Amino acid sequence: MDKLQSIQGVAFDLDGTLVDSAPGLTAAVDSALYALELPQAGEARVVTWIGNGADVLMERAFNWSRQERAIQRAAQGKPDIEDHVPQEEQIRMLRKLFNRYYEETVEEGSFLFPDVADTLAALHAKGLPLALVTNKPTPFVAPLLEALDIAQFFSFVVGGDDVVNKKPHPEPLLLVCKKLNIQPHELLFVGDSRNDILAAKAAGSVSVGLTYGYNYGEAITLSEPDLVFDHFKDLLPAFGLSHIEHQEMKND
Repeated sequence: MDKLQSIQGVAFDLDGTLVDSAPGLTAAVDSALYALELPQAGEARVVTWIGNGADVLMERAFNWSRQERAIQRAAQGKPDIEDHVPQEEQIRMLRKLFNRYYEETVEEGSFLFPDVADTLAALHAKGLPLALVTNKPTPFVAPLLEALDIAQFFSFVVGGDDVVNKKPHPEPLLLVCKKLNIQPHELLFVGDSRNDILAAKAAGSVSVGLTYGYNYGEAITLSEPDLVFDHFKDLLPAFGLSHIEHQEMKND
């Protein structure tokens, strides 16, 4: 754990790291596809599309659904439907529909992963400034953090609309460093996907890759993070807080 000796702040990804948001995202994606009379994707497929922001999510959903519709119609001996609306316009329509449906599903379809709240509380109590960096559209972020009762732990939050370049670009992490008044090598970034690790490397920050989450169906070890943890609570001993000590802090 020598790489953590100089850490002065910790930033976290949101979807797939702190929060299982797949149920809410899937409900919104499938509702938007259904509204455009396109095949629905289902959660197992949607989770492989999460991580690059809503625009990319919509592109992936639209492209898959168009192909799936063509396959289904071919199996029935029918030609594919000729679209008279440009693809770019259809994706814009899909994004607008997604935004509308996700407003309804974001809170009820998002759940904290095990030990997230307790671990954040322990790190916060230790005095470490904590930040959040997500590609999720900014308007959805603050209400979700409040609904999950973890907003109070973060000194700074960067949503997908708060920067010109989303992860894997280093801009969001460098912004965090500036706001926390620390150097990039003093920031630890915790995430579950390739984009998180790439962003940390590009910024010159230390990275933790979590083995659960939504990493496009590939092992997080392939992205070569500095540290790999199977459980979120493994962050506690990394910072000198044992699980037992934290339980005593919680009970005091």
